[in-house]
Amino acid sequence: MAIKNIIKKYNETNLVVKITIGIILGTILAILVPKLSWIEMFGNLFVGSLKAIAPILVLILVLSSLAQGGKKTDGRFRTVVILYLISTFLAAITAVAISYIFPIDLDLNIPQNTFQAIPQGVDEVVQNMLVKIVINPLSSLTEGNYLGILFWAIISGIALKDIASENTKTMLQDLANGTSQIVTWIINFAPFGIMGLVFSAVSTSGIDIFTQYGKLLLLLVGAMSFVALVTNPILVFFATKQNPYPLVLKCLKESGITAFFTRSSAANIPVNMKLCEKLNLDKKMYSVSIPLGATINMSGAAVTISIMTLAAAHTLGIETPITVALILSLLATFGACGASGVAGGSLLLIPMACSLFGIPNDIAIQVVGVGFIVGVIQDSLETALNSSSDVVFTATAEYFKLKQQSEEIPKI
Repeated sequence: MAIKNIIKKYNETNLVVKITIGIILGTILAILVPKLSWIEMFGNLFVGSLKAIAPILVLILVLSSLAQGGKKTDGRFRTVVILYLISTFLAAITAVAISYIFPIDLDLNIPQNTFQAIPQGVDEVVQNMLVKIVINPLSSLTEGNYLGILFWAIISGIALKDIASENTKTMLQDLANGTSQIVTWIINFAPFGIMGLVFSAVSTSGIDIFTQYGKLLLLLVGAMSFVALVTNPILVFFATKQNPYPLVLKCLKESGITAFFTRSSAANIPVNMKLCEKLNLDKKMYSVSIPLGATINMSGAAVTISIMTLAAAHTLGIETPITVALILSLLATFGACGASGVAGGSLLLIPMACSLFGIPNDIAIQVVGVGFIVGVIQDSLETALNSSSDVVFTATAEYFKLKQQSEEIPKI
């Protein structure tokens, strides 16, 4: 009975409170018993579980949603995709501008005479992305290739829409609901996973991990905050011609806070679905746009990629003309669209952006390492921005259509 009461009490405790306790415990254990490396296992298991379920979640949700759909999502779907892409590009531009104003040097180990300034063309990057889209769907699932997963989910969903029986559609919906439930169970163990992640970071780098990269973290936080509270609201205002902040702040509160602690856009899909339901949005619309957003709407990732890459370039003394910065913004936008929907996914795309400046992989990987050091906060904020804006732009697309039809937009 005592164990059942403990489990019940744990399940009833607010997730934010539980995760805060996990952070504190991870820090204390790292200071007192840094050699207990087995504590890191909790973090590895948590991140591994999210990485394992996220591709399946995106595949099944998108496939099921498209297979079920009666009528098409008309112009709203096109609108939300355009909003996703524009917001991600504006986020990259914002990050580049802030990096120009506040240039930062990184503490990197740079071997002598190893730098080769051999930029790679953007056309090559685009070609590689197109190749990833049509990779075998099974390979895409096992490798976490979200562009390939999304492509085959859309194709399969459209193919099944008119030929699948009602029993098949019901089965797909049950699979989608079951997968979402698994994600909910995994999130319930987030406090243990985060305890392991914090323990690993602090025991490896010491307590200075919370201060030594303060400037870089402030730059990232400032850029993401600007995107969340300035550029995104501007897009919403232009689409709806109404005060955007009630919608933006509600999404940050109810979606962003949860995403901040789970650090996974894909894992936050059920939360966003419930928020869309509370906003009385069309389920046929958001059941597709929310999983899609978890895959391609990555403003936070664009900020991270741009700022970390320019920090590396500045450290190496590489000049960055405006034209090159614009190309970097486009590259960061394309890269962010293919970023993993789980913790730390955007950091692994930094070497791709660094290649634009001819920065060797051994140096680019050091930049990735710096990213993981500040990732305890950076990745959480990035995910909060990414996931909350999925709902912001899904609602905006629907309100935009209401505006075109001269109908009243509901109050938040």
